[in-house]
Amino acid sequence: MFVKELAGLRFEDVFNPYSERCKEFDRHDAPRIRQKNLRLVIDKALQTSVDTLWIARDLGYRGGRRTGLALTDEAHLHDHSHLYGDLPLERATKGPVVVERTAKVIWHTLKLIDRPIFLWNVFPLHPHEANDPRSNRCHTRLEREVCRPLLVRLIAGLRPKLVVAIGRDAEQALADMGIAASGVRHPSYGGQSDFIKGICSIYGLRSDIVEAQKSMFSDGLL
Repeated sequence: MFVKELAGLRFEDVFNPYSERCKEFDRHDAPRIRQKNLRLVIDKALQTSVDTLWIARDLGYRGGRRTGLALTDEAHLHDHSHLYGDLPLERATKGPVVVERTAKVIWHTLKLIDRPIFLWNVFPLHPHEANDPRSNRCHTRLEREVCRPLLVRLIAGLRPKLVVAIGRDAEQALADMGIAASGVRHPSYGGQSDFIKGICSIYGLRSDIVEAQKSMFSDGLL
C-alpha cells in the first residue's frame, strides 16, 4: 500500500520513478522493477530491528531516479541487496552503469558500520529543473508537505533508534516537520571528510578510521 501510494504522487517538474519511465534509459518495465526493489527493502526492514534511518533531501537523477532506492546508484545496487540480506534487487535501466558520487561515499561509509540502516529522502521523488530531467533541484515546501504523511508512517513503522539528517536541507526540513534528527554534512561539494567524521562520531568509530578515510579521498581512491 505504501509503495502504491508513492507511485500515485504527481507534481510538475518531478519524475516519479515508481510510475514513470525514461524513454531513453529505462527498460520497458522500469517502474515495476523500482516498485519491487523498494517493496523488498521496506518489507525486509520491517522484519528487522532498524537501528538508524538516514534521510537526505530528495532523489538524484544519477542515483535514486534510476534505482528507486534512496542514496543508491546502480554501481551499489548489489551492496543495497546485502544490507538486509540477499535481496533480489534488479537494474531498471539499460546501457552502462551510472555512478553517483554521493552514493559512492554513502556506501563506502556504510561498510564501516555493522548495524541495520534504512535509507530515505525527505522528498522521495526526483525534482528537476523545468525541461531538464537530468538535473537536480530542491523540492518545494508544498511538495514536502504532500509527502509528509508517508515519511511519518515510515518512521512509525520502522521505529529507528536514531534519525540522521544528511545535509543542512534535510536537517531543516525534518525540523520544520517536528522530526528530531542528528545532522551531518552532505558528502557532496567537498563535504566527504566532514560527512565521514560526523558519521564516525555518531557511531563511536575510531578517529584513525576517520583519518584513513580522509587519506583515501585526498589520494583519489574514492
